[in-house]
Order: sequence, then structure tokens, then C-alpha cells
Amino acid sequence: MNRVVLVGRLARDPELRSTPSGVSVCNFTVACDRRFAQNGERQADFISCIAWRQSGEFVSRYFKKGDRIALDGSIQTRSWDDQNGNKRYATEVVVDHVEFAQSKTEGAGGYAPQAAPSAGGMMPETPSAGGDIDGFMPIEEEDLPF
Repeated sequence: MNRVVLVGRLARDPELRSTPSGVSVCNFTVACDRRFAQNGERQADFISCIAWRQSGEFVSRYFKKGDRIALDGSIQTRSWDDQNGNKRYATEVVVDHVEFAQSKTEGAGGYAPQAAPSAGGMMPETPSAGGDIDGFMPIEEEDLPF
């Protein structure tokens, strides 16, 4: 099974282009925090992503550098020969669904969380008065059943 789910922040503004046949394609990079800190500092992985057609147009239109994004897709590898004849490789996430991962109050973009036109089932919860964050309630370690 080749399935990827990412939640992170855009490391740069999305870049929208079109293929010679007119198909929209958007490239962007998502910075995802690692679970652990090294020498007291949080580490992040910068993951290249590509979104096609309506999903790519959605990302390009509504997201900018620093915005939180939630997406799912699959990993794809490709290779090509550069201008000097050297073999080059790329690994990227091909996006199937994309959604906002911040509420209107968290971001300065002035939009409410919503899904891309083709997205479904991955809508993050907004924080409520009960103290949940991104749809999860804080829990103390001693309350865990294992």
C-alpha cells in the first residue's frame, strides 16, 4: 500500500504551471515537524508535493508560505537525464486530497477551514471551548491504557 498523510506548513508559496496540453500542476513543499527534538531544537522534514488539476489550482489560489495544510496522496519516484547527461532522481508526494489545517482565527488569510473541491473525509476539527486541538483532546500520560 502506498499512502501518505501529511500535516505541516508550506515552506514556500505554491508554484502553479500548466502542461503543454493545458493541465494545471502545482508544486509546493510542506515542512512537517518531527516528533522528537535534537539538542533541544525541533527538527522538520521538507517534503516535495505535486497536485494536479483542481487540487493544484485550489492550493495555488488559497495557500501561501507558512499556511498549515493537511493532505493525503501517494509517494512517487521519477528519474531523468539532466543537461549534462547525469541521471537525476526525485521523490515527491502526488496529492489526492488537500484541506486547510488552521482555523480562521489561527491564520491571517481570512478564510474558514474547508476542503478542496475533490477532497473528502479528512476535515480537521476546529478547537472548541473544551480544549481540543486539531480535533484531539489533550490527555495525560498516566491516563493512557497501556
